[in-house]
Amino acid sequence: MKKQSFIQGTLILLAAGIINRMLGFIPRIALPRVMGAEGVGLYQLAYPFFIVLVTVITGGIPLAIAKMVAEAEGENQTDKSRRILHTGLALSTALGLLFTLAAYFAAPWVANVILTDKRVYYTFVSMIPMISIVAVSAVYRGYFQGKQNMIPSALSSVLESVIRIFFMLWFAWLLLPKGIAFAAAGAMLGVTVGELAGMLVLLWQYAYSLKKDKAAPASSAVVQPDAPSAGEEPSGKRLLRRMLRIAVPVTAGRLVGSFSYLLESIITARSLALAGIAAAAATAQYGSLQGMVIPLLLLPGVLSSSLAVSLVPSLSEAAARQDMPTIHKRLQQALRLAMVTGAPFVAVMYIFAVPLCTILYGNADTAPMLRLMAPFALFLYIQSPLQAALQAMDRPGRALLNTLIGAVIKILLILLLASRPEFGIYGAIIAIIVNSVLVTLLHGYSVVRLIKLSVRVSDPIKTVAALVIMAAGMSYIYTSVPLPGADWLKFLISAICGMAIYLGLCLLTGLISARDLEHLPFLKRRR
Repeated sequence: MKKQSFIQGTLILLAAGIINRMLGFIPRIALPRVMGAEGVGLYQLAYPFFIVLVTVITGGIPLAIAKMVAEAEGENQTDKSRRILHTGLALSTALGLLFTLAAYFAAPWVANVILTDKRVYYTFVSMIPMISIVAVSAVYRGYFQGKQNMIPSALSSVLESVIRIFFMLWFAWLLLPKGIAFAAAGAMLGVTVGELAGMLVLLWQYAYSLKKDKAAPASSAVVQPDAPSAGEEPSGKRLLRRMLRIAVPVTAGRLVGSFSYLLESIITARSLALAGIAAAAATAQYGSLQGMVIPLLLLPGVLSSSLAVSLVPSLSEAAARQDMPTIHKRLQQALRLAMVTGAPFVAVMYIFAVPLCTILYGNADTAPMLRLMAPFALFLYIQSPLQAALQAMDRPGRALLNTLIGAVIKILLILLLASRPEFGIYGAIIAIIVNSVLVTLLHGYSVVRLIKLSVRVSDPIKTVAALVIMAAGMSYIYTSVPLPGADWLKFLISAICGMAIYLGLCLLTGLISARDLEHLPFLKRRR
């Protein structure tokens, strides 16, 4: 299997991420039109439970596998990499089957006692088959990422997205005559079909890689690890213990985020009820926030997510060599790219909140939520690389503590604000904003202390200045320049002009250099 460099791996994941995010907006746009905000709310109320269950099963295992495989490949021990994969599969599959059964028997209790809307039961049951499927897929993704081969993960995620979108919309449309609850369940069944397709692609990629390795000449045989001597634990147990040492703190950290998401959905619904909002209206408001606004904010974060995935094996390898200059270089590169690429989308979402929501969702009801949250989205984009750095540098406990502090404050703010009629759903929005800013600052402080990273204050200042100038330019073009065509065309022309202004400012100020552009594959080939 071909190993990619840090930049190449990031670009592969970035390309797949952009395709997936763009494809992902098809159901985001179409589902509200098929089953309304209330149907989206039912889907979103069940989804946090799935996130918690999957986090328990796969939260830290793929990252542990990626880290261990990267170390094994650095020592040219391919057989050890496969034993790591098999150990991870055994652990993850066992947990997947256990929690699949637990979720099935707990479904009535969750729908009738925990949540405020009993119609969630059908959606909850529809998601249960996904648990074991995701458990297997996550392990194979971690294995390929550890080998620094991002192509299998990219291919499987794109195919999963295409199939998921088709079946989500089809099943929701087929079941809509039976009611909104069944339509939401149909959408969740479509997600299950997509996850199954993604898993099959990963299995095929693994079988293909085995075939290639067997066909390799004998001269390229790998160095085998020493057999365990008498009194030592068998190799499988040693690998399992090491895997758990890495995975458990990471899982705990991600569980904080997942439980926070789950508690957020439960407490927001109950707080809105305390504020005097009917259950159906509260479900619709929560569906608008989590199903429409949040995905739009996270769309530009595709680069930072790709950077975070590529950072873990890259930084782990550099840390094993005690190569601090490479660690500093990779992290500063990732932070700058995440910030510079996310900023223009922040400006577009803030200035064009109304036309954007109207074009995508058919109405502008969600535009005030988007405009309020957009300026703080930049913190979300740089949070992923910072957290990946802490995990790669064997400090998952620090990331866990930072996430826990943010989660506690977010839940308390939701309870305090969303239950007051004058705030309502905006109380939950304020809590989410505070959480994203606080956790990012805590992660940044932890990373700076850990590796003595020098912070380039000039980069954020230049980025914010370019963002403000871009926003002013777009606003002027949209409101004062006579543009032809419909509103969507005026929005598109103004946004493209704003992006051109921003790119020019980034080149002038040195935020983006000609050397950065040379990393793009299509420019590289022409040189």
